[in-house]
Amino acid sequence: MKNSIESEGQITESRRGFFTKVGITLLGVSALPFLGNFAGSVALANELPAYRLKDKKMLRYHGEKPLTAETEIYALDTDFTKPENFFIRNNGEPPSMDKIKARMQKGWTLEISGESVKEPKTYTLDELKKKFKHYTYALTLECGGNGRGEVIPSTKGTQWGYGAVACGRWTGVRVRDVLEDCGIKDNAVYIGYYGIDIKLTGEEESPISRGVPIKKALEDETLIAWSYEGKDIPWINGYPLRLVCGGYPASASGKWLSKIVVRDKIHDGAKMLTSYKVPVEPVRPGDFNYKGEMRIIESMPVKSIITNIKNEDKIKAKKEFEVRGKAWAGELEVDEIYVSVDYGVTWIKGEVQKPVNRLAWQKWSTKVKIPTKGYYEIWARAVDSEGKSQPMVLAQWNPNGYLNNACHRVNVMGV
Repeated sequence: MKNSIESEGQITESRRGFFTKVGITLLGVSALPFLGNFAGSVALANELPAYRLKDKKMLRYHGEKPLTAETEIYALDTDFTKPENFFIRNNGEPPSMDKIKARMQKGWTLEISGESVKEPKTYTLDELKKKFKHYTYALTLECGGNGRGEVIPSTKGTQWGYGAVACGRWTGVRVRDVLEDCGIKDNAVYIGYYGIDIKLTGEEESPISRGVPIKKALEDETLIAWSYEGKDIPWINGYPLRLVCGGYPASASGKWLSKIVVRDKIHDGAKMLTSYKVPVEPVRPGDFNYKGEMRIIESMPVKSIITNIKNEDKIKAKKEFEVRGKAWAGELEVDEIYVSVDYGVTWIKGEVQKPVNRLAWQKWSTKVKIPTKGYYEIWARAVDSEGKSQPMVLAQWNPNGYLNNACHRVNVMGV
């Protein structure tokens, strides 16, 4: 099998060639749903690859090294994402279960250290469970590149559709409680994490070591978790211990957690210097040589998906039917949802339910009908609690294809 960089390069070139042939421009992206959400039908293989995980279901795989797979949108129709449907995004080689079990036999440990810790400590997993109060929160985790497959011009990186997102109930202890037990110095700025995964080259180094500002780390919902949906966290999603920072890019929620450092500066671990950043100022689409100031992605933008209708579904014309899905807005809430069946000419307002807790996604629904037989597209558009709406296309192009929160679109045939 070709490495992931070669495979992604071929995908990118094939997409560019296709757009050139059919004359799709930056302003002509409404043709994409005709292909069933282009990223979902062309850039992803429908066949299950040999390296698939047998305990995972309803995923579409993008690559083996690193292992990446997104959830089929219709599998996100449940109130909470099932463990077997949780998307996969790795930057390196995950630790084998044999390696994890060997560490567990000795007692899995979590080290707390760094320049801004008064008393560095090491806790076993059992000590964490016994010493600190347990909390359970439903938290939304979304890959910063979710939706990259529809970014035009195409960028490098996994060509995600819209399925690199999940929301479920995590159980663990608050990061705040553990850090306060060690003592936090007044100069604390950031935390960083380390797991036991290694680089794809086999080097015993962290392939990713990111983090969040200390303010985010001390929020009630920021957890050191060992359980997801009432069970052990799935192996590929971070078993037996994971940092969970809902509302931020999922890369901030370190898997196979073994150490947290409290820093007196922005953490400078792997994937902090150039990855998961976007330009501060607007960039001309296609400017891959941009050298301007970049900012670290923090709260994710408002977004919504349609979960009960698939591309190419047949819908009876002139008969009202339900459209429903999920919506989220990083650290904010979603206040409104709108659905259009005429390319955004008119919008029907739907009902948005309140989240079960802060940083959980929200269920929404409405009823619409299509007036005639023939081809239609259903669009969904959410608005957050600060009045910011999803755009029709990517609001600001960036060289890494992050933060595409353009409206999710599903094509149907009226019959």
